[in-house]
Amino acid sequence: MRLSPHLQFNGTCQAAFGFYEKALGGKITFSMTYGESPAAAQVDPAWHSKIIHSTFTLGDQSFSGADAWGQHYRTPQGFSVSLDIQDPAEADRVFRALAENAAIEMPIQETFWAQRFAMLVDQFGIPWMVNCSKTPVL
Repeated sequence: MRLSPHLQFNGTCQAAFGFYEKALGGKITFSMTYGESPAAAQVDPAWHSKIIHSTFTLGDQSFSGADAWGQHYRTPQGFSVSLDIQDPAEADRVFRALAENAAIEMPIQETFWAQRFAMLVDQFGIPWMVNCSKTPVL
């Protein structure tokens, strides 16, 4: 079994995933708009250029996302996408990249459990935690 987060956006999925490619170094491996999908006839034409499904891959891990159409969008709350990074310098780099136009909840710093730890809500409304443990994460 594998856990794979699915992120919802309010019309900004394409921009968010492009941002994540640069910030995290992964790759968008699939993307389809509402207009390209079999559901195109049921969707407001203004949403035809919005993303119905996209997959972001980093190494052997992935997450997906979409623009939640109409009243289906909900502001993310009660979770964070957590990144476990082995190298403190890489944790600093990723934090700086994700922090562009973000709401910083906790700046990157050393804690009692981590060489580096930070929390932020990125410019697309997605909450993130960046963690670089003092002991290796398996």
